[in-house]
Amino acid sequence: MAMLSALLPAPRNSRAGPWYLVLACLVVVVAVVSWSAPLFLTPGNLSNVAAQITPLVITAIGQTLVIITGGLDLSVGSLISLTTAIIVLDLPGWAMVLLAIAAAVTVGTVNGVGIAYLNVHPIIMTLASMSVVQGVALITRPVPGGTVPGWISGAVNESLFGLPAALVWIAVAIILAAFLIYRTRFGLHLFAIGGNPNSALMNGVRVRRNIVLTYILSSLFAMGAGFFLAGRIASGDANVGTVFGLDSITAVALGGTSLSGGVGSLVGTVLGSVLVGVIGNGMNLMNVSAFLQIVIKGALLLAVVSVQRRKQIGL
Repeated sequence: MAMLSALLPAPRNSRAGPWYLVLACLVVVVAVVSWSAPLFLTPGNLSNVAAQITPLVITAIGQTLVIITGGLDLSVGSLISLTTAIIVLDLPGWAMVLLAIAAAVTVGTVNGVGIAYLNVHPIIMTLASMSVVQGVALITRPVPGGTVPGWISGAVNESLFGLPAALVWIAVAIILAAFLIYRTRFGLHLFAIGGNPNSALMNGVRVRRNIVLTYILSSLFAMGAGFFLAGRIASGDANVGTVFGLDSITAVALGGTSLSGGVGSLVGTVLGSVLVGVIGNGMNLMNVSAFLQIVIKGALLLAVVSVQRRKQIGL
């Protein structure tokens, strides 16, 4: 615990954003959902919520890196789907892992190069790659199915070190990202790029290279979420990652990360992911229509973005 707290920013860190407001909102939402749906606080449902939010937390952490630089990655959902499709291929374990990593690095590199070197807008670039990756996922796994290797299912569904596997996955993702963001020069450069890329460039920051690396990391985190999700659903599904594009952006925005870049918080992203997960689980328990849930999540993202002050023209 002490090691993790040492990796996280102080509450008053000017670059962290108002993550403490998200914590207050989470407390209120948990209270409301608990009152409206008494089954929410049962051990079985809480375990289910933890498993549900794990891929979202992992994906949103990678999305945070991108958004801090002032970018956006819409391709994460399709990459999650492609990862689940790769996992159920009839390949040796090592070959399957290498193929999934290669796919993630390729997608991240293409996104980063297109945005940093070809000056394609992040929304257009990642929307195009989202479409391509989704098509590849559907070609690889036209219908849901396949067999997930036992070691993946075990790593997702069994307890590790006396803790539910979902919490271990989340902890590993947080520690890796916290080290990168708060304890390396790379992390400092991300905030500098998001704040003012021209100023960062004049101060010796390799802006283009760092942007490419950021999109590669976002894709790798999405790949990790795909591994967890495949183990949880015990199959490959080319459409299973669809919701994570919008949900990850919503979680990051709820966590106080500015979509114009330069301000962001890993703590806020985790809390925002939990908040999105609790809202979704609560609506399921209250039998809210799945279509209405999409409307509510979209409206929530719009509301959060509307109250953010943009420092410059753009996202």
